[in-house]
Amino acid sequence: MRRGGAPSAIAVLFVLIAWAGLYVFLLATDRTSLYLSARTAWLVPVGAIILIVSVVGYLVTRPDSPALSNRSVSGLALVALPVVVVIALPPASLTSFAASRRSSFASAAFVTSVEDISTGSLSLADVAGAVRSDEAMAALTARAGAEVEFVGFVSRDPGVPADEFLLTRFLISCCVADALSVQVRIVDAPAGEFKQDQWVQVTGNLFPLNNEVVVQAEDVVKVPRPKHPYLNA
Repeated sequence: MRRGGAPSAIAVLFVLIAWAGLYVFLLATDRTSLYLSARTAWLVPVGAIILIVSVVGYLVTRPDSPALSNRSVSGLALVALPVVVVIALPPASLTSFAASRRSSFASAAFVTSVEDISTGSLSLADVAGAVRSDEAMAALTARAGAEVEFVGFVSRDPGVPADEFLLTRFLISCCVADALSVQVRIVDAPAGEFKQDQWVQVTGNLFPLNNEVVVQAEDVVKVPRPKHPYLNA
């Protein structure tokens, strides 16, 4: 086969183009936040640049390539598979199905700053992280009755009262693979008005009870899924 025209060379070039196209696609559609945290989002534009340069370099140098074996074909297909999956699937964030199968802050090595809890507005991560530390929970208990405003999606356990649900959100440090579920129990919500996985904004008063945090709802409204659905560690 002539130099650079071997099927293996074309296959490698195709995979490089596919991955470069994926990064450009994520940037163009603003989907980076569905997969990466704010601290690692830079990987997408940097990856796009590196892969585009790699494609150009591959075309210019036209390297010799050995014949494709069945193992090589399988390997290249596996490398290209994530590209197909991400582009083919509709843009979606983790849901209550994932929440029931992932670690929560109660079982994770995340501890909220006591100073953050003691002063200023309370975030959902501040509240949920307090269950990992007696000192942090004490600081949160001292603020019982504080008004909070949280955004998350509805998650219901079987048998709970119609006017209760778990307000759920995920926190990620690097990417969705390390996501931890953050949950607070909402009570006195409009009975039966909100469906599973529906995004809502809850305003109410916060009350720590043992190792659980409860919000007595004053107002619950439907909201669209946030542009950045995950909290960042």
